[in-house]
Amino acid sequence: MRYVSASEAKQRLAAVLDSVQREPVTIRRQNREVAVVISPLDYRRLVTTNIAEFQRFCDRVSTTANSRGLTEDKLARLLDA
Repeated sequence: MRYVSASEAKQRLAAVLDSVQREPVTIRRQNREVAVVISPLDYRRLVTTNIAEFQRFCDRVSTTANSRGLTEDKLARLLDA
């Protein structure tokens, strides 16, 4: 991963944008990481992976809840309380 200062990122934006096609670029301000710039392809992969992982999590919770006797009616009553 490449690191650049915020001022360098401003001055060399075109070069930073070219770099993110090969690897993420972390932008630092006052020795703190403040942003990471990634390519659109990497962004789509990240979002897709997060959505798929969240769906797997929801499926696991649903399976556990069903095995413990939680029904749609019971859930509705709990949420109304």
